Amino acid sequence: MENRDLEYIVAIAEEGSISAAAERLHMAQSSLSQALSTMETRQQCKLFNRTSRGMRLTAAGEMMLDYAYQTLEAYRQTIKRMQDTEGEIRGTVLLGISSFRGSYLLPPVLKEVEKNYPEIHVRVIEANSMTLEEQLLEGEIDLALLVTPLASTRIHTKLLIEDEICLIASPDHPVLERAKKNTSRKDSEIPYSIDIEDTMDYEYLLCEHNSILGREARRIFMSKGLSPTSYNENLTALMAATMAEAGLGLAFTYYSARRYFKDAVMLSLGEAGTSIQLAMAMPPGKYHSRAAKALRDAFFQVLK
Repeated sequence: MENRDLEYIVAIAEEGSISAAAERLHMAQSSLSQALSTMETRQQCKLFNRTSRGMRLTAAGEMMLDYAYQTLEAYRQTIKRMQDTEGEIRGTVLLGISSFRGSYLLPPVLKEVEKNYPEIHVRVIEANSMTLEEQLLEGEIDLALLVTPLASTRIHTKLLIEDEICLIASPDHPVLERAKKNTSRKDSEIPYSIDIEDTMDYEYLLCEHNSILGREARRIFMSKGLSPTSYNENLTALMAATMAEAGLGLAFTYYSARRYFKDAVMLSLGEAGTSIQLAMAMPPGKYHSRAAKALRDAFFQVLK
């Protein structure tokens, strides 16, 4: 079996349908269906059952899927080692990062990599830290920017930045009249702060409950016994911050987002606030290519 056939099996198994797998593989549905039929005929056994709920692996298909994962991973590791025997640092690096954080932290890093390592190609995988941690453990990505501490002790991390959670507002928002010089937190770089109690007259734009910003916002309110006015309580971090920058309310964000929201004002929450630690991590027990290490080092050069 060729690697292409194995990739077909993986795509069908993970997507659960021929149509979705074909879209993922950028090929015609009929072509993928024919390729699967050819494989099943050649192997003289069915790999998938066609059901009303989609494609389901047979027992033989489960064995073939396991073989596909192992073979494709071994092939990728071999390619990395082969590329590292050449003088120039080159190759494709799969980088995992959250969509919001990546939108403002990643572009300057990638520009630095492009300038210094033109033969490195970065494929960005967008997901939350929990998903990225699982992908690292499985060796599905080469590098990830994660919020620590991690669930797994197998993954070793290197601290990149400590990022303060703060409020974001438009420059003309009336809450700024209640802000004061930030003297309560010596570790904060944010010039001005505000007491969370002094913001209760204004509408909040809250992130999803299962996100870090959504969870921390609700923890802060609960610790102070406060109930904010909010008509949007399930926004993405990017949507909430963008709406706040436009003057439609107050939102929680990360201080590092100042790189992205240059027209907005960030306010420290003083002692009520908190910070997260962002770290770089690579898959444990796997070969780490020179290209992946170069990308990791670029993060520290640009953002540290």
